[in-house]
Amino acid sequence: MYPVARSAFCRRVGPGLGRGLAVLRRSQRGLVGPGPGPGPRLGLGGFNNNNKEEELVSSSVVVAGRRGRCTRAAFASGHVSLLPVDDGKVLRALPPISRARRAGYIFALTLAAFTLGFAMAASPALSSATAFLNPPSDAETLTTSHFVPPTPEVAEIERQIFKHPITRALLQDEKYVASRPHLKIPEKLRAQNLTGGTLLGPDKIAVPVLQFVTADGSTYVSFQWLGPALCGHPGIVHGGLLATLLDEGLARCCFPALPNKVAVTASLKLEYKRPCMAGQIVMLKAETTRVEGRKAWVTGRLMTLPKDGEDEGVVLTEGEALFIEPRQAATMKRVVN
Repeated sequence: MYPVARSAFCRRVGPGLGRGLAVLRRSQRGLVGPGPGPGPRLGLGGFNNNNKEEELVSSSVVVAGRRGRCTRAAFASGHVSLLPVDDGKVLRALPPISRARRAGYIFALTLAAFTLGFAMAASPALSSATAFLNPPSDAETLTTSHFVPPTPEVAEIERQIFKHPITRALLQDEKYVASRPHLKIPEKLRAQNLTGGTLLGPDKIAVPVLQFVTADGSTYVSFQWLGPALCGHPGIVHGGLLATLLDEGLARCCFPALPNKVAVTASLKLEYKRPCMAGQIVMLKAETTRVEGRKAWVTGRLMTLPKDGEDEGVVLTEGEALFIEPRQAATMKRVVN
């Protein structure tokens, strides 16, 4: 510290102050006796009052012209600075911060950093928890506030589904509850859902599945558009995807009929009737045929939309399944509340 301060200061106040600094350094090391050269002498009693260099000794640093005066006691107390100042002005350093205050500053900064880091880390989890505890209603899932088509092509597909005569008739039928159930899953968790996240997107399942189900779980109807990215053979939708759609659709049909509204697949039998061509809207119809306690039997079929003048579309795949509600269903985690 001393060589740097000395170099900066001596350029401002001249060689006289340099000799005074040398004396001060010897005094801090406990030396007693005269210093080299014509500088001030330091004895047990302090500085020699007869030496003209006594002007260096003062209660503070005062710059008058290019001379400076300071005291050994001032340097020892740490209340003066060797930095140059304007002529005629006194430079006093701030008193040192106490250990208690310094510890308080460190604690406050640590607490603020920890709080900010925790808030940033917990923000995604908090938003997911809020969405999980407050999912949108069935009616809200039908609005654009929960799904915005990413492209004009997807917007046109959604318009075709909602404007189809069968869809419009089901929307007017009071015995059916319309919803898009995958939109009830918190957005950050949808990537972990096959049909609601992984398979959702342009050229795949373009828009969230639109479903209509009765309150007693007896009947179910759904609509979905299947794109070319879901093919097994070029232009033909993979049979495994059709099995997935039937498995999920038949299960959602019987959920309302079971005590805890949830079940797992015990068996699924399929018959593929016709190839399902990509790039079209398909409709799934299902009926719950029997319910016994925690067991439900459901049948269904996947078909094309009927053309003008047709009552039914072309059946593509038929299936029947048995669903069983787990014994611990009441305590199972639910993706949708």
